[in-house]
Amino acid sequence: MAMSTVVSRILAGILLMAAIVAGRATGEGCGSSTSASDAEGQQSGSAQSAKGPKLDAKAQFEQGQKALESGDLDTAEAAFRKVLAMDPRSAGAYSNLGVIAMRRKEWNRALPLLEKAAKLAPNVSGIRLNIGLVRFRQGDYAEAIPPLSSVVRDQHDSPQARYLLGLCDLLTERYTDAVAALEPLWPQKENDFMYLYVLSIAADGAAQKQLSEKALTQLVNIGGDSPEFHLTLGKAYLNRQETHQAVEELERAASMSPNLPFVHLNLGIAYVRAGDNARGEEEFRRDISIEPDLADPYQLLGEFYVRAGKDEEAEKSFKEALQRDPKMPDALSGLAKIYLRQEKYSQALAEADAALRLAPNAGNLHFVRGRILTKMGRVDEAKKELSLAAQMRNAAVERDKQLDTLSEGRVPNPELKQAPQ
Repeated sequence: MAMSTVVSRILAGILLMAAIVAGRATGEGCGSSTSASDAEGQQSGSAQSAKGPKLDAKAQFEQGQKALESGDLDTAEAAFRKVLAMDPRSAGAYSNLGVIAMRRKEWNRALPLLEKAAKLAPNVSGIRLNIGLVRFRQGDYAEAIPPLSSVVRDQHDSPQARYLLGLCDLLTERYTDAVAALEPLWPQKENDFMYLYVLSIAADGAAQKQLSEKALTQLVNIGGDSPEFHLTLGKAYLNRQETHQAVEELERAASMSPNLPFVHLNLGIAYVRAGDNARGEEEFRRDISIEPDLADPYQLLGEFYVRAGKDEEAEKSFKEALQRDPKMPDALSGLAKIYLRQEKYSQALAEADAALRLAPNAGNLHFVRGRILTKMGRVDEAKKELSLAAQMRNAAVERDKQLDTLSEGRVPNPELKQAPQ
């Protein structure tokens, strides 16, 4: 998702990735390099046999390492490519070329280089950590989980891998797994504002009320009186469906800092839940004026217009959201529901299929697809989809009550996806 840079981003934008890569990455905060010793013994079948070329490759590697550490990416890249010309199975060279691509924020280039390094040196956890970080930066949170889980298994006390794993579990709505990853960090991070916020969301989703209360109480104890604190506390109340308290905290944050990113997004949700639809719509539009490249307010406006029966406005809003974030299943699902209501069944099915490719375990999406197939006369397929929806966790609630973000459903967490500024 393309994000505008705003100096006053909330604490998540400042702390998120710093907590992940603290003590490992360079000043840009993306990607830890691999030394020659990290990958030593992990490679086999080297093309080298002569002592001279081996020494030359080692010298080139050391030159590249020094350049990388000093931030001279062009010199470092040239050196590591020379290493590969002499030793095509140098895991360290592939890994560091991947790190260079990460520093340049070239995620699609970084990933195959790191994956090649991981195949050559499967026991080097730092390479897998970087793969997880790249997947996170690409928004592929589910794909980031396996490499990060492997790092946590190998290094149980790794705060970087554990925190990032918890975030990925949270962003894929695996709340119990998120708690399992995050809770062991409490002794180290009990005074970390963002950690407490993330843990409270995960605990709420996992129905671990006692842990949620513990995290929220501690967050209040250390929070102070900043607009960022009141925004985060208001967001926590939204996640707990405590709308009155949410409105109070979010209004206070907005009065202290009217242009604070995300405050109007969450105020819009709070107002709609409180029954003030006009103010809700106004707040979503105010958030768009502050964060025009953020997809979430357009998605929420789409939901708002669907509830109001304004299909044309809803369709436009969902498409605006997808222009900013093509990997938004809720917007695709919203379009599917609109086209279903308009009896445009082929279009509805295409949108539902696209949404399910992104969220295959969403029971409500299977239910929508089943309804579409029923209307198309594809009865056997429809029965299969509806049966699958009924078997999924919370499928009955999603179907019968038709929960969405604007009622008592989940609250979007765009602040958890921010890259460091």
